[in-house]
Amino acid sequence: MVRDKPEILLVTSRGTKRWIVPKGWPMDGKTPSECAEIEAWEEAGVRGKVYERCLGLFSYHKLLEPKKELPCVAMLYAMKVKTVSANYPEMDQRRRKWLSPKKAAARIAEPELAEIIRNFHPRFVTG
Repeated sequence: MVRDKPEILLVTSRGTKRWIVPKGWPMDGKTPSECAEIEAWEEAGVRGKVYERCLGLFSYHKLLEPKKELPCVAMLYAMKVKTVSANYPEMDQRRRKWLSPKKAAARIAEPELAEIIRNFHPRFVTG
């Protein structure tokens, strides 16, 4: 997929169906960017090159069960997407949508994440 302008891929959370970015938990033996690459495939069906440079950190509350939340901090990584699959592990549990950074940020509930997305430009990861 060749794009002139960067796009942000949002997915819906499984529980509340709010718009989020693909993210996950740390995995033994994997760097944070490698974990981001795995989660991008599982949650959104995309594959490509994940850049090692972290774009920023944001906090959120993960809903574990009704009325029980876990405070979390996540690292955000950029990916140059090469393929988008119609079939992926969580395709029946999530929706996905490509948006401009400005439009994506407007759909995000977490202020820190919205700010990172709103200010995203590829030059931040490629030098």
